[in-house]
Amino acid sequence: MGQLLTTESVLMCPHGGTVTAITTDIATQAGGAFVVLATDTFLVAGCPFMLPSVPPVPDPCIMVQWVTSALANTVMGVPVLTMDSVGLCISALGAPAGPVMVVDTQLPVDGM
Repeated sequence: MGQLLTTESVLMCPHGGTVTAITTDIATQAGGAFVVLATDTFLVAGCPFMLPSVPPVPDPCIMVQWVTSALANTVMGVPVLTMDSVGLCISALGAPAGPVMVVDTQLPVDGM
């Protein structure tokens, strides 16, 4: 299993926007932060992406949809997310805008 993603993990959209996890898991912690689940909400702020039109049209990343998660490890019956999970950033117009970048996360937890 890869390193767990938690509410303290540093995630970014491909354009440099900051991803914030809003978790429903208030019981399971790793490294002092709550473990995030595949069903949690991930919001993006500060994405500067503009569609290359004339004039340019803002189309910032606004959320992350997870495509793969840790299937073998769950919390409350829901798969957790790890460094190996794949998430796509979704733009304000609803288009996939590229993969979420995991910059920093927690070490694996034994027994999960």
